[in-house]
Amino acid sequence: MITAGDFRNGVTFEMDGSVFSIIEFQHVKPGKGAAFVRTKIRNVISGAVTERSFNPTEKFPTAFVEKKDMLYSYEDGDLYYFMDPESYEMVPINASTLGDNFKFVKENMECKVMSYKGNVFGVEPPNFVELEVTQTDPGFKGDTATNATKPAVVETGAEVKVPLFIEEGDMIRIDTRTGLYMERA
Repeated sequence: MITAGDFRNGVTFEMDGSVFSIIEFQHVKPGKGAAFVRTKIRNVISGAVTERSFNPTEKFPTAFVEKKDMLYSYEDGDLYYFMDPESYEMVPINASTLGDNFKFVKENMECKVMSYKGNVFGVEPPNFVELEVTQTDPGFKGDTATNATKPAVVETGAEVKVPLFIEEGDMIRIDTRTGLYMERA
């Protein structure tokens, strides 16, 4: 059990039959009245984010979310298969479970598969990936306005905005959390 007074960023707990993760928290002690804990929480299954205040003495059961490193193997229709590197077991995960940032993952990349009581609810790709640019327009000399970018398609099919000097065949590093170009690799 965890009390609302012990909330910290990243803590997971059960409430009303759902599992929540703390995104932000703030202990508030007003001049009049009792103290309370103001939080921003995410439902780990649906991804919905809500703000809620708690009495610091409220108790909740701690939820243990398992994060396991698995290798992305291949896609078959709406199912994406991940291999457990210890048991070599293939785990199928539905496309609806994968986030938008999964478009930067290519085969044989290691991802964190998140589950609660055996039910997979999310896949976390690596924070940074290195991908090859497969299609982009050439940059023109003299086209050097501040922070000028152009669209580029990478080997996974995702589109990213890149600086004008990037050409087809270049390896680039992308932050999968934001989907932004970071640097040449």
